[in-house]
Amino acid sequence: MLATTAWRLHATRLQDLKTERPVIPDPRRILVDADACPVKDEIYRVAWRIGVAVVVVSNQHLRVPAHPLVSRIVVSDGFDAADDWIAEAADAKSVVVTADILLADRCLKAGATVLSPTGKPFTTASIGGAIATRAIMADLRAGGDQLGGPAPFAKADRSRFLSALDAALVKLNR
Repeated sequence: MLATTAWRLHATRLQDLKTERPVIPDPRRILVDADACPVKDEIYRVAWRIGVAVVVVSNQHLRVPAHPLVSRIVVSDGFDAADDWIAEAADAKSVVVTADILLADRCLKAGATVLSPTGKPFTTASIGGAIATRAIMADLRAGGDQLGGPAPFAKADRSRFLSALDAALVKLNR
C-alpha cells in the first residue's frame, strides 16, 4: 500500500514535469524528536498520504525509510543538541512531535504546532501547567520519593496520535 502511494506521488510529480506546471513544495513539515518516539511509523504513513515532509532528528543514527519526503538529521550527542536543532527549525508551518515538555515550550514560542506521541496537543494555555508539574515531579524524585513512570503506551494512544496529527496538518493547510 505504501509503495503504491509513493508511486502515485512520484507519478503525479512526473506528470507535473511533463506538462511544465511548476511543482510547489508543501511548506508544512513534521519535525520529530526521534530518539524515543514510539509513533515514527505512523508519522511516515500520514506524511506519505498527505505529501508532507518529515525531518527525523536524533542523537544517534536511526533507520528511516528511503523516501523523498523523509530526511534524517543526526546531531552531536551533546546535551539537548537534538532539542536545539528542532527548536531552531520550528516555525508556524511545522508540526513538532515530542514528549519533551521544555522542547514543546520552545517550539510553541516559535509558532509551531506541538503534539506528544500520545496525541495530546501542547498549547500555550497548557504548557505552563505541564512545566510546573514536571518541576514538582523532579523535586519529589530528588527528595527520594518513589514515583511510578508514565503509563505504558497503548493502542488508544496510537489512535489518538493519528487523529491529532491529521487534524494538525489540516489546520496548517488553511
